[in-house]
Amino acid sequence: MRKIPKTYRILAVMFAVALLGCKENAKDPASAAEVPEQSLVVEHPLGKTTVAGNPQRVVALDYASLENLDKLGIPVIGLPKSNLPRYLDEYGQMEGITNLGTLFEVDFERLNELSPDVIFISARMEKHYGELSKIAPTVYIQQDPARLLESFEENLDIFGKIFDKGQEVDAAKVRIRAKIAALEGEVTARGSNALVVMYNKGKFSAFGKKSRFGAIHEHFGFAQAVDDLDTSRHGQAVSNEFILKADPDYLFVVDRSAVVDKRATNREEIENALIQRTQAYKNGNIVYLDPEAWYISGGGITSFEIMIGEVADEL
Repeated sequence: MRKIPKTYRILAVMFAVALLGCKENAKDPASAAEVPEQSLVVEHPLGKTTVAGNPQRVVALDYASLENLDKLGIPVIGLPKSNLPRYLDEYGQMEGITNLGTLFEVDFERLNELSPDVIFISARMEKHYGELSKIAPTVYIQQDPARLLESFEENLDIFGKIFDKGQEVDAAKVRIRAKIAALEGEVTARGSNALVVMYNKGKFSAFGKKSRFGAIHEHFGFAQAVDDLDTSRHGQAVSNEFILKADPDYLFVVDRSAVVDKRATNREEIENALIQRTQAYKNGNIVYLDPEAWYISGGGITSFEIMIGEVADEL
């Protein structure tokens, strides 16, 4: 039999080993993990953002997004730690999370150093969207006052899509809708009306349907004590006389100073002589809403459940 030259035999062995290595790598999960995740195109009010599927280095520049990430078990590497709501206090102490300033003034240098995969923002950072987008893919999460519940659920769907958490998102939506239905049914049966006001340094502003605090009327079942209030983000400036004339069954108060100045207003200042003449005061139905949930955040899973719970508790 003719002998195969030694050089050819060596080449054959090398080829076989290489082929075997390719097959092993194909089965190796670690090798597969090195392949980039498929990118997703996320549509939001400021445009379309391409995000790598299941990004790892996540930054939240608003607390509604942080709430949702927290509930879905998604870690973050950076956030503004000033004015953290008490129910997110642990993030202020966690190691490995960079403090990026405040909700209004972000430390762009630190943010850039983090090299994030995705950044989540809301209305307070809207004007910086272009600048932030140069650092990393930026997704704008908007709570639409005219469609509070719908936009809340649409925002949750964005997180579910990016992080492959569709089941968890669906469960949260079902749970919150059930709580809203129970509260709305009880309030509607009572036939009560309400006025929602924000108090800030001696001045009241009122909020009705389609406003940032409109869930009281749109979803929680309270009729409006006053129709056609201004729907602007800062509400309609009103006087003590205006509130007395409205004479609501329930007066819901958001004390802005409690979170912005970190000093709760003396309630005697709010419940002055004219306010004491309202039905709400006489019947013990002046309700101080959690300003962290309603004013600082308001659009995440945690704050939405706090909002529902505290109103239900007052009944």
